Amino acid sequence: MAIEIDRFRVREGKRVRLKDLPTDIKDLYKSKDDYEQILANHVRELSELQTLLYAHHRYSFLLIFQAMDAAGKDSCIKHVMSGVNPQGCRVHSFKRPSGEERDHDFLWRTTRVLPERGHIGIFNRSYYEEVLVVKVHPEFLRGQGIPNELLDEKTVWEERYRSIRDLESHLNRNGTRIAKIFLNVSKGEQRRRFLNRIDEADKNWKFNVEDMAERKFWKQYMKAYQDCMEATSTKESPWYIVPADDKKDAQIVVSQIVLDSLRKLKMSFPDPGEAGRKKLLEIRKELEK
Repeated sequence: MAIEIDRFRVREGKRVRLKDLPTDIKDLYKSKDDYEQILANHVRELSELQTLLYAHHRYSFLLIFQAMDAAGKDSCIKHVMSGVNPQGCRVHSFKRPSGEERDHDFLWRTTRVLPERGHIGIFNRSYYEEVLVVKVHPEFLRGQGIPNELLDEKTVWEERYRSIRDLESHLNRNGTRIAKIFLNVSKGEQRRRFLNRIDEADKNWKFNVEDMAERKFWKQYMKAYQDCMEATSTKESPWYIVPADDKKDAQIVVSQIVLDSLRKLKMSFPDPGEAGRKKLLEIRKELEK
């Protein structure tokens, strides 16, 4: 079953209004067994494409996840990438910047862990935090040691958007393909998941009191996400707004996005050439003896 992902894509230059977009969809699977079969088929093909990506060794692929707390980023990564060879895939989670990271430009800590050729990189949060949480809490910006003359809030966000677009354009020109996922969870579903984390003892560790504090800034975050996606979704590095109230739906959509992104790459297994094939045949004869 192929999912039409264009309906989730943010078109370059188009306005984004999250309040008008669904956080839940009902038409992707008929039952739990159906969901498991669809995801298993996607995971199987993804494993094959990852092997081809590694062997071709010309492209790399970066998958970025952004979302409100409890939107399901971790579970999405776990299920969608369950069949991927860990030697060719790295997941990086970005929390509050360290002192060393604050002493560099805002792209430094993510740039140094970008995926190498032949690899898949996954960012659980990313440099986009610098135009999301920092925009909602501008006091964080003032604590980054940036010269005062560069802290004009009338221009700093547009300048950061431009830096991000420039980076992603540069990466694309050098063979790194990027897909950016916003897991669009409703405030009501986030509340339900928070309660679940409190009520179930084995999930208490997932609950962070700071998450509850950030929930109070929901409207500000929605505005920051809208502005961010409007400014940085491009043809080469698009944003996808994925309904996330149902984690299974979200996983099916995300796995389809990854598949479609990798299918577009012009990849093939290396050809050893006539001399190489001849040498392989000689080795084969030697092994047969």
